Amino acid sequence: MGTLGNILWFLLVGLVSWLSWIICGVVLCITIIGIPAGLQCFKLASLSAFPFGKDAELNFDKHPIMNIIWVILFGWEFALSYLLSALLFAITIIGIPFAKQCLKLAKLSLLPFGACIVTLSD
Repeated sequence: MGTLGNILWFLLVGLVSWLSWIICGVVLCITIIGIPAGLQCFKLASLSAFPFGKDAELNFDKHPIMNIIWVILFGWEFALSYLLSALLFAITIIGIPFAKQCLKLAKLSLLPFGACIVTLSD
């Protein structure tokens, strides 16, 4: 399911999601103060393009202040969009694996600082 899921994901959701994270990251990196948040956008872009076979391990305690600032300024919008996408995908049985990926991305887009992306072994 991993390779086929990643291909379908990229065609249905991943390209738009990846582009939005890249654009957000570039805009944030233009400002000096936004560079840490921009780097998190690039981390999220790498996961949002091909999420099957990967997982995100959150570590809120590593950067709690930055995570709180992120949630207030950016995170809730991205998490809400992924939650709505998950709801739409979950309507059909075929879309449930894609809904799970949307929920994973919603979790990571809410608290990206200190999180690391790990590759799952089969």
